[in-house]
Amino acid sequence: MASSPLSTYENSDASEVGAEEDLKFNDIQKSGKESQNVEGSEVEGATSKWSAFVKRFEFMQWKKKDISDDASLISRLKYSLLCPPHGPVATLFTWSLVIVTIWAASYVILGQVALPGKEVITVDIHGGTVFSILFLLVLAYLGGMFVALVKLPPLLGMLIVGILVNFVPYISVIGEGIDNKWSAALRSAALTIILLRAGLGLDPVALKKLSMMVFRLAFSPCIAESVIVAVASHYMLGFPWKWGFMLGFVLAAVSPAVVVPCLLSLQERGYGVAKGIPTLVIAAASMDDVLAISAFTILLGVTFTDGESTDIVSLVFKGPKEAVIGILWGIGWGLLMILFPPAVQNPQVNRQANPSPLMRSTLLVAGGLLALLGSAKADVPGAGALAVLTMGFVAGLGWRSQGWEDKNPVCDHLASLWLLFQPLLFGLIGTEIKISELDGSTVGRGIGVLVCGLSVRIVVSYLAVMGGNLTHKERFFISLAWLPKATVQAAVGPLALDLANKAIHDASPDKDMDFLEKQRVLGQQVLAIAVLVILITAPIGAVAVMTAGPKLLEKQSSDKTEGSEMKETESLEKGLKDSAKDE
Repeated sequence: MASSPLSTYENSDASEVGAEEDLKFNDIQKSGKESQNVEGSEVEGATSKWSAFVKRFEFMQWKKKDISDDASLISRLKYSLLCPPHGPVATLFTWSLVIVTIWAASYVILGQVALPGKEVITVDIHGGTVFSILFLLVLAYLGGMFVALVKLPPLLGMLIVGILVNFVPYISVIGEGIDNKWSAALRSAALTIILLRAGLGLDPVALKKLSMMVFRLAFSPCIAESVIVAVASHYMLGFPWKWGFMLGFVLAAVSPAVVVPCLLSLQERGYGVAKGIPTLVIAAASMDDVLAISAFTILLGVTFTDGESTDIVSLVFKGPKEAVIGILWGIGWGLLMILFPPAVQNPQVNRQANPSPLMRSTLLVAGGLLALLGSAKADVPGAGALAVLTMGFVAGLGWRSQGWEDKNPVCDHLASLWLLFQPLLFGLIGTEIKISELDGSTVGRGIGVLVCGLSVRIVVSYLAVMGGNLTHKERFFISLAWLPKATVQAAVGPLALDLANKAIHDASPDKDMDFLEKQRVLGQQVLAIAVLVILITAPIGAVAVMTAGPKLLEKQSSDKTEGSEMKETESLEKGLKDSAKDE
C-alpha cells in the first residue's frame, strides 16, 4: 500500500518547511527512490501552504490557548466555541447531526412513513420480499464461496445465483418475490458502501498527477462507444438516430459495483498501487457514469417531450449541473466528517486525537445514503455517486491529517458491512437480468452492436491512458477494467420502455398510435440489449480484471512492516533536517 499522502501533515504545527528547503533536503537522499522524493516534496509544499493558511486563524483555535480550572462561566463558554469543535457543544452538535441525518436518509428511503403525522398510511410491498431477500443472501453467499474455490471472483457466483433464481423451477419464487423498491434501496445501500470505501482509498498525490488522464479515461471511451453503438444500431437494427444514441449511452456506462470491488481487492494486495492505477480507474468510473446518465437523460427528455415544451437549455446543462452538485455536496459533507465527531473530545484533559469510529462510520454511511438516494429524489441522479465518492475522499484526507492511517477503524467497519452487502448487491443485480425479455431476433444483431461498441471502447481506453509512465500491460489492464456493465444498465435500461408504455396509456384519440407503438417496440429492444450487455460483460469483465490484474500490474514490494519502517525513517530524516536548520 502506498504511504499516506498526508502523513507529513501530522506534525505540521511543529515544523513548516518551504519548497526550496524540501528540494535541498531531497538532494541528501541517495537511495535512488527519486519518485518518492518528488512525492514527498509535493506533499511537504502543500503542508506549508496549509499551515500558513491555518496560522491566520490562530486566534480562533484552542490549541493556542489554555483555560484555568477556576475560569469564569463566560470564559469557559468562549473557550468551548473555539475551533476545531470540542467539548459539550461539539458533542451536542454531533448527536443532533446524527439524528437529523438518519431521519433524512429514512425519508429518502421510506418516503411519507418518515414524515410527522398521525394519519394511517398504506404501504404497498410485494408479498414474500423478506423471505426472498434472506434466502437470496444465503444462496448468493454460498455461490460466491463455491466460485472462489475454482479461483474465480466470488461476485461471479453471486451474479449467477441471482440469474438462476428467476427461472429455475421451485426456487424461482425467490426471484419473483422480491419487491422492486426494496431491491433498488438495497442495491443503493451496497453501492454507497463500496463507493465510500473507494473514496477513502483514493490516493490524492496519484490523483493530482493523473488528473488529465482521469478526464480522458472518463470521457473518451464513453463518447466513442456511444457514437459507434449509435451508428451500428442504426444500420443493423434500424434504430432512429436519437434512439441509437440513447442506446449508446445506456451501454457506455461502466459499472462501479463490479469495477470498484475488483480494484479494491487488487489494491489491498498491492497491485498497481505504485502508479496509482486503482485510483485512476475508480475516479474515472464515477465521472464516466455522470456523463452517460446525463446524456441518456437529455436524449430521453428530447424523445418523449413535446417540442414546444422542451427546455433544450436546461437539458443540455443537466449533466454539468449534476456533476457540480455532486462534487460540492461531497466536499461539504466530507468537511463535516472531519469536524464531527470532534477528534479531541476535551482538550483541557487530553489533547490527543481520539475520535469516535462508530460515530464517524454512522455519519458517513447515513450521509452517503442521503446523497445517493436523495439525488434521485431531487431529480439529479447523476450527482449521487460522485457525491459519495467525493465525501469519502475529503473525509479520508482530513482524518489522515488528524493522525489516522490509510487503514483506519471506519475502513474496517465498511469492510465488515461489505461482507453482508456484497452478496446482496450482485444477487439483486442478477435478478434484474430477465432471460425471458431477450427476444431472439434482437439477440443476434444486438451482440453484433455490442461487439462493435466494446471493440472501440477497448482501443480508445488504451489510447486514453497514453502519455504517462504506464506500460503496455498496464494500459491493456485498464482497457479490461473498463468493460463491465451492470448497475447503470439495470437502472436506466427499462426507463425508455416505461415512458413509451405511459405515452400509449395517456395518449389522446388524435395521437399517432402507430408511432407510439413503434416507440414501445424500440423501448423493448433497448431493454433487451441492456440485459444482454449485463449478461455478457459483468461476469467476463470481473473475471478478466481479477485474473489479469496480478499478471499485468506490478506488485508493490513493501508490506505493512516496511511501510511502517519507511514512515519512521521519514520522521527521523525530518528530525535531522530540522536539527540542521537550527544549527
